[in-house]
Amino acid sequence: MGTTSKHELDTRQVIATPAAIALIDTLRKENGPVLFHQSGGCCDGSSPMCYPRGEFLVGDSDVHLGEIGGVPFYISKPQFEYWKHTQLIIDVVEGRGGMFSLENGRGVRFLVRSRLFEDAEIELLRERGRLG
Repeated sequence: MGTTSKHELDTRQVIATPAAIALIDTLRKENGPVLFHQSGGCCDGSSPMCYPRGEFLVGDSDVHLGEIGGVPFYISKPQFEYWKHTQLIIDVVEGRGGMFSLENGRGVRFLVRSRLFEDAEIELLRERGRLG
């Protein structure tokens, strides 16, 4: 078995599947600039929500996790603390979207899948100041 160099590690804290990217592209064409927010609350808040950029105020209690499909993805600080050792994988599944999320009414919704970062990835994230 070979070893993986730090440069080969995927330490992006949020990524998206091709299905999610395709839906994001559709939503951007229809609505202009958008953003995602993951609050970690109950009900709709447990799903990643897609909003028009001008209609959701990002605050000091939110962490910019990264970008998916050229769209910023934010997560609440408490939820980040819970998930900081995982890579979030945004996907699309059949179902009803969050009441205020732009995919609502399409028969699909965004869904968070995740994987735990490996020790070498966590070390690299710490070196980059992304983990405390």
